[in-house]
Amino acid sequence: MIKFELLRDMAILVVSPQGTIEAGDFANIAKVVDPYIVEQGNLKGLLIEAPAFPGWDSFGALVEHLKFVRDHHKKIERVAAVTDSAFLQIAPRLAGHFAHPEIRVFGSGEKARALSWLQTG
Repeated sequence: MIKFELLRDMAILVVSPQGTIEAGDFANIAKVVDPYIVEQGNLKGLLIEAPAFPGWDSFGALVEHLKFVRDHHKKIERVAAVTDSAFLQIAPRLAGHFAHPEIRVFGSGEKARALSWLQTG
């Protein structure tokens, strides 16, 4: 499950996996984010706060995750991953070759610094 909050005044989406990622998580996020993007044009940033990568609960969840990225990556200016997970430190760098946003990784205690970086975009 993914806990999320849209910080409307900053145009930043904060996501925090609270266990394995489920396919329905992305539909729930899209219900909130898509109308905002239609109204505002894009998001300034996406903050992923995950001390460890929880994985997906099914292949369907992985597919929905990839679809969400495909449909939204050009509508997000910057992505900050706040993590100590080795996988999450490498994954954004790999995604940077395929995705539009500028991506940066921060240590797990650097959420405030990550938010500041997203706002300067």
